[in-house]
Amino acid sequence: MPQTSLNARDELVERLRERLAQEPVTREIAMFGGRAFMVDEKMAVCALKSGDLLVRVDADEHEELLATPGAETAEMGVGRTMGPGWIAVTAESIDDDEVLTFWCEKAIEYNRKVTGR
Repeated sequence: MPQTSLNARDELVERLRERLAQEPVTREIAMFGGRAFMVDEKMAVCALKSGDLLVRVDADEHEELLATPGAETAEMGVGRTMGPGWIAVTAESIDDDEVLTFWCEKAIEYNRKVTGR
């Protein structure tokens, strides 16, 4: 693995930890070749090894959220889309803290909906 990818992921993990620190019952696990953040046992976000962000959002908002710069339907392997509710966001677009916070908030909003909190 190239060193730059590892550093990008590790930096993103630290930024995600800051944003999710106030969420109850949060844990980190290895998933999708990256570091996933589980909130109430549901994946909210994942820092991918490339430094990109995988976000779990409400499927009803999927198409609307794809209009956000850097967002695309997530794939698990070339040509294998994960379906509505799974969005990949490029590392470049989440360099801005406000943009990363937006995506974390979207993930937590959906997480609260499915966990009933």
